[in-house]
Amino acid sequence: MERHLDQELSDLKRELLRMGILVQTAIFESIEALKDLDSERANKLIKDDKVIDELENAIDERCLDLLALRQPLAVDLRFITMSMKISTDLERIADLAVDIAQRVLDLVGKPLIKPLVTIPKLTSLAQTMVKDALDSFVNKDVPLARKVILLDSEADKLRNLVQKELIEDYMSKDLSAAPRAVPLLLIARHLERICDHATNIAEDVIYMVNAKIVKHHPERLK
Repeated sequence: MERHLDQELSDLKRELLRMGILVQTAIFESIEALKDLDSERANKLIKDDKVIDELENAIDERCLDLLALRQPLAVDLRFITMSMKISTDLERIADLAVDIAQRVLDLVGKPLIKPLVTIPKLTSLAQTMVKDALDSFVNKDVPLARKVILLDSEADKLRNLVQKELIEDYMSKDLSAAPRAVPLLLIARHLERICDHATNIAEDVIYMVNAKIVKHHPERLK
């Protein structure tokens, strides 16, 4: 007979996946708002963030109840504790999407300083990393989690490229460009931080599945 705990863990996973879908939508909406400098879209995203905050609280409460009432062991214990960490990373990703939306509001009414080329590449990478991190969680896919972790250095390179372009090609030549350049610098930083949180989720997946800590130990990914 199936353990009652199995159903509760399945429900917990479903809630995390719901949160993950909302977070991925928030990333998409923030960048669409940037492309069109759409203040209405940006403001809606900022307002809707409270739904993700409430979901994080509900997941944390569910996890604490499971720990207290079911006293899980081994892989079940790791799943519950990692679920709490993953929900925190997802909530922070949503906050970063809100930060991007707020930077969009800073840019509304001002023409973009340059065509968006590198930022969309960084966005695509961030979206891929978040999706793959969640897929690795759902499927307990350690190789996919490793792939996510190894992509993080590419996110750093793209962020650095955005910074180099904006600072060297625009701000250093014309300080009046700062009000249009700084929000884009911050958006690149927010996207890179989203990639960092996706990496955290992937690291948690590896621990959940293999009880192996790879955070700060890249040699253990081999």
